[in-house]
Amino acid sequence: MKKLLLIICAVTGLVVTGAGVSVAAPGGVHDVRDYGAKGDGSANDSAAIDRAITAANAAGGGTVRFTAGTYKSANTVHLKSNVTIQLDAGATVTGSGADTYDKPEPNPWDDYQDYGHSHFHNAMFFGDKLTNIGFTGAGTIDGGGHLITGNPKSGEADKILSLTRCDGLTLSGIKLRRGGHFAALINGCANVVSDRLTIDTASDRDGWNIISTTNVTITNASIAANDDALAFKSDYALGAKLPNGNVTVTGAKLSAVCCNALMFGSETCGDFSGYRFSGITITGAHKSGIGIVSMDGAKISDVHYRDITMSGTYSPVMMKIGTRKRCGNNPGVGSISGITFDNITGTHTGSNFSPTIWGADSGHRVSDVTFTGVRLSVPGGSGTMGTGVPSNTATDYNPKSIGTRPSYGWYVRYAAGVRFVDSSVEFAKDDGRPASIVNNSSDITFDHFTAEKGTKSPFDIGFQSVTGYCVKDSATTSGSTLRMNTTGSTPTC
Repeated sequence: MKKLLLIICAVTGLVVTGAGVSVAAPGGVHDVRDYGAKGDGSANDSAAIDRAITAANAAGGGTVRFTAGTYKSANTVHLKSNVTIQLDAGATVTGSGADTYDKPEPNPWDDYQDYGHSHFHNAMFFGDKLTNIGFTGAGTIDGGGHLITGNPKSGEADKILSLTRCDGLTLSGIKLRRGGHFAALINGCANVVSDRLTIDTASDRDGWNIISTTNVTITNASIAANDDALAFKSDYALGAKLPNGNVTVTGAKLSAVCCNALMFGSETCGDFSGYRFSGITITGAHKSGIGIVSMDGAKISDVHYRDITMSGTYSPVMMKIGTRKRCGNNPGVGSISGITFDNITGTHTGSNFSPTIWGADSGHRVSDVTFTGVRLSVPGGSGTMGTGVPSNTATDYNPKSIGTRPSYGWYVRYAAGVRFVDSSVEFAKDDGRPASIVNNSSDITFDHFTAEKGTKSPFDIGFQSVTGYCVKDSATTSGSTLRMNTTGSTPTC
């Protein structure tokens, strides 16, 4: 019998203890059923999952495996370094309404971000200061409708995955459903890789919030959210202003029922630099399809979008520098610069939030932005209106924080070095507003720009107090010369 056990162990990598409990050798596989998990959808398997994770970690690392079955987890699972959670096809870890998850920890920096961003322990899976962890396979983690979308009470969880200060994270192949406030929330992490991750929180809130995190590669993600789908943020929840950047996202499919599909912010304490987005399809966003806002002092730069298709967005592109300043250490006003958009198409629906670039003031302009091959279609249907500057709530990032834009297409205020090349804007219904208005800006170029002409619009492109504008080789959709109004402005071409 001993020889048989030794042969089995040599093949499987298992070690059998005197108590008859099997644990994996370093790098081995730990089946949660071997640690007491039932996988019957009724028994609470949290303790067994914790035991398997602890054993894998103690063995120097390994894989904690969930074979097909439904594993109810009524308590917070505590992740450990060098452990990968593997969910086989047909395996589901589901949440519970027993109100027995870890309590939210106190946070002295609560005032600088929303409650859900400030507390991490109250989650289905939690880990802090971990290295080399992962969730892989083809199974599902489902909150089951039990996770909280607002501020949870003690014992309630509001997120599926909650990770802080991790180094080396893999999220691939699995599906996250019904995550409450967040399907996944990571803060202060580095070296994140994700492929074929699916998130469905369209009945809850956010998909994946990547906060104060560097070195991220995401491929083939599919995220359907109610609130923000894929959001890059930087808050003060960890008591410091932290860096963000070196991020690549390719091949994603995103949608957001109420809010933003692909978003920077609104929490924007630390600076962001080095982002590449390509091959992305956005199929709905009742705020911004692509949103870039700096509300809390962040410098956002070196961000590039390519080959993106949008439909069903209320505001296809929204860029704004705000002055909320909700960050520690007395932040100043942030900046947005060095942004490119290449080969972008968008159909805009619902509310008339015109595509917008809005700096904070003449000293804090959105700068160095180039649109190449950006073709937008908006609803239109408005009558003529005054062309004065709309109202603005400087502490709010929402597209509706700016009043009705006096242009159906691009509205640009407090910007510098903005170029529209081989791009166009048109409407579904005749509109009495101009196609674009630029206000209090400098170095603005429309090159091979096409705009649809409203039958009652006073002009097609307006420049208001603009130093250095240029319109060349541009026309209406019918081929006629663009009508311009250049009040208080000077040309460069």
